[in-house]
Amino acid sequence: MRQVILITGASSGFGRLMANALAASGHIVYASMRGLSGKNADQAAEVAAYARDRNVDLRTVELDVQSDQSARSAVETIIAEHGRLDVLIHNAGHMVWGPSEAFTPEQLAALYDVNVLGTQRVNRAALPHMRKARRGLVVWIGSSSAAGGVPPMLGPYFAAKAGMDALAVCYARELAPFGIETSIIVPGAFTRGTNHFAHAGAPEDKARAADYEAGLPSGFADAMLKALAATVPETADPEQVADTVVGVVNAPFGKRPFRVVVDPADDGSAVAYAVIDRVRAEFLHRVGFADLMHPNDFGGS
Repeated sequence: MRQVILITGASSGFGRLMANALAASGHIVYASMRGLSGKNADQAAEVAAYARDRNVDLRTVELDVQSDQSARSAVETIIAEHGRLDVLIHNAGHMVWGPSEAFTPEQLAALYDVNVLGTQRVNRAALPHMRKARRGLVVWIGSSSAAGGVPPMLGPYFAAKAGMDALAVCYARELAPFGIETSIIVPGAFTRGTNHFAHAGAPEDKARAADYEAGLPSGFADAMLKALAATVPETADPEQVADTVVGVVNAPFGKRPFRVVVDPADDGSAVAYAVIDRVRAEFLHRVGFADLMHPNDFGGS
């Protein structure tokens, strides 16, 4: 079935790849981003050209996940044009690189604002429409770091992604009675083909960063980044993440996987998540709420 889809953070990287792939699969896709007439004007033009050249229904919509008003406006635009929103994909995020102590509390708050609070703003704008329809799909783009290997120098980012994952799991159980499915897609480290590391933020406390640079072995940060990149096979392609999302969206209702790990580096997250999700499922059985593991309209008003 042709779905109406909203993707956050779709100016580049995974978000752009997903938007292209989902539109090519026949869906109506809104690639959202900030600054359509400003900083992302070129990206918006590229999206329009892609849609025109390939004759697909791929559109852009202004959405800043750090603004309640922007989130509401984006969703209202989609509802006004189609009367529904079938799929919401939480992809917007920001990465930082450096010793954790050198990031100010304000930097951590800003990072959490994008990676976690941003999903809450968009959910509060979109979910009332999906709950009213009693059908939908929410896709969360997570990180293997929340359960797999955790290299240093990425602590604030990893903390934010872990927070988002916890929120996604709880939302899944709360939305299931409304017939809304949840899928958490967990990419590993893709050091090529995305701008994650190139656009990563740096700590503002330069003095403390310098202390770490002086106290750690020479070239520690560069060596860590090189070692991380070495775990990723040459064949690793971020298109794998987009293809996985297309597969989830196109799967029959009720048959979509709760979690899919896409990790060419094999950092152990696939094994860890299997255990974590099983423990949580067993707990729901134990307390008598196993039905919350699957979307089902329980007949609420």
